[in-house]
Amino acid sequence: MAKLKLGVVADDKPVKLTIEFPATVHRDLVAYAEILARETGHPVSDPAKLIVPMVERFMATDRGFAKARRPRQSPVGNEG
Repeated sequence: MAKLKLGVVADDKPVKLTIEFPATVHRDLVAYAEILARETGHPVSDPAKLIVPMVERFMATDRGFAKARRPRQSPVGNEG
């Protein structure tokens, strides 16, 4: 059993996206959807629906991104 980073993908209202991927990335996306369907028992109706959860997961686990998003706090005792 594969240890995938994504779980079941909610079948939400469709959102139209216009984006171009290299053919190799598209093939990998389709393959990922097939493996995810086998692993979870929930078929993915459209592999493009994986893009948002993948990007969300990527951003949620990117420590540099999280650090950059944190509001800057002034050092204690240096309040004007």
